[in-house]
Amino acid sequence: MAITPRPDDLLLVVDVQYDFLPGGNLAVADGDAVIPLINGLGRKFTNVVMTQDWHPAGHISFASSHPGHAPFDLIDLPYGPQVLWPDHCVQGTHGGEFAEELDLPHAQLIIRKGYNPSVDSYSGFQEADRTTKTGLAGYLRERGLGRVFVVGLATDFCVAWTALDAVAAGFETFIIEDATRAIDSNGSLDKAWADLGAAGVTRITTGEIA
Repeated sequence: MAITPRPDDLLLVVDVQYDFLPGGNLAVADGDAVIPLINGLGRKFTNVVMTQDWHPAGHISFASSHPGHAPFDLIDLPYGPQVLWPDHCVQGTHGGEFAEELDLPHAQLIIRKGYNPSVDSYSGFQEADRTTKTGLAGYLRERGLGRVFVVGLATDFCVAWTALDAVAAGFETFIIEDATRAIDSNGSLDKAWADLGAAGVTRITTGEIA
């Protein structure tokens, strides 16, 4: 069944930045394939919000900040388990910029996340400590937006955590699956889809958006 975007729907575009695209420091395989799909979706939605990973140098999630560890190692930090990443999306660098090919001139808000040096932040709604909010839920409520359609990078981390927090905040939430791509580290993609299904997030494709 086709879904026609309503005036109170939101397209939430997650982290389409150079460091997550081919050639970037934390490249997601085939990540650039989402850009034309997202551009097409953007023309169907009145409301668009973008998130931007925005780390200070030496961020706690970087493997380079933990001597003896390598990228994709899993460690425990005070707020919980943390995958260690290559340095990526550092503030003010080319890798942190949005892809030039992204064509969303009507995007109304950019939520920057991951700027706290001692806590990672996958979700556009709250940091990985699960208590520090970004203000996005309040913004959506004040604007009277109800349904959230999530796209971007990467499916199993920032997209999934954002969608889980959206549904937990009371928004009907969809992931447009073909407009995302995954990292799939340590079984993360299977776990993400299981968690999303259990939470009530609906998986759809771009072809289902009228």
